[in-house]
Amino acid sequence: MTTIGLIVLVAFVGLFAFAGIRLTPVYLNYTKVLGVINGVQEEFDGTNPSRSAIRNSISRRFDVESVGEISARDITVTSVDGGFEVRANYEHVTPFIANVSFSVEFDKTVLVRR
Repeated sequence: MTTIGLIVLVAFVGLFAFAGIRLTPVYLNYTKVLGVINGVQEEFDGTNPSRSAIRNSISRRFDVESVGEISARDITVTSVDGGFEVRANYEHVTPFIANVSFSVEFDKTVLVRR
């Protein structure tokens, strides 16, 4: 392998490593949101909850988990047959290099039965 080939290889691997470094916090934040949504489902599933009780729980859990990029108001709680649908649907844009950015869309929905 020549020196130029080695430089190209290191640059290529470095580019992917930097992309991983930039995307890791985005996915760590998403795992916090997943924990909140799944925790609300476990807490209220089958207990005949109200929409306000679910919203209060989401708000408390967001404060405890220090969730960024999305707020508790961005979580939708809609009434469906048999319970409530709790949905976190958001997009996170993070810069990469110069004017190139990563746009990652997340959508998680759970059903809280009455």
